[in-house]
Amino acid sequence: MTLFEKPVRALAPEELARTKRLYESAFPVEERIPWKELLRLADEMPLDFAVWFDGADFVGLTIVWPRSEFDWFWYFAVEEELRGRGLGQEILSRLLGKRAGRTLILDMESPEQECENAEQRRRRHGFYLRNGFRDTGVGKSFRGIDYTILIHGPGTFSMRDYDEIIAELRAVWDAMPGAEPR
Repeated sequence: MTLFEKPVRALAPEELARTKRLYESAFPVEERIPWKELLRLADEMPLDFAVWFDGADFVGLTIVWPRSEFDWFWYFAVEEELRGRGLGQEILSRLLGKRAGRTLILDMESPEQECENAEQRRRRHGFYLRNGFRDTGVGKSFRGIDYTILIHGPGTFSMRDYDEIIAELRAVWDAMPGAEPR
């Protein structure tokens, strides 16, 4: 496996278009930041927005927001036809290695919520638990979707921490010229 990552702003136009297609197909509209706004945030914030390749083959994307207290894992997707081949595992292992000693937080669709993709959520939750994440006991609901928040590394996470993240993100958003209110 010759897996490597490229920053989103270093992509050729066709690679960027493929990244957008994966982003829009892997995440429900309720969970997505509009693509143009996401790229603007990547310019305004120190986001680690990476696109992953296995040799010349497009594999997936990750977006992590490094913060002082912990890194917030925003998005992680592997091309649907490549899932189950260990590529997601390898990407996650590399991300965790790159952030060794750091605490990583992620929110994911709750595996407890009744929904059409309940089995997929349970598999995803199990994947993260097998990779050293643990439930924080903190959850939230946004646009009709229940989320559970997981943590990897030392420390704890509270709803107060979540509120601080959102306030920080809103401040960045509100300072961007032409940003639509959220």
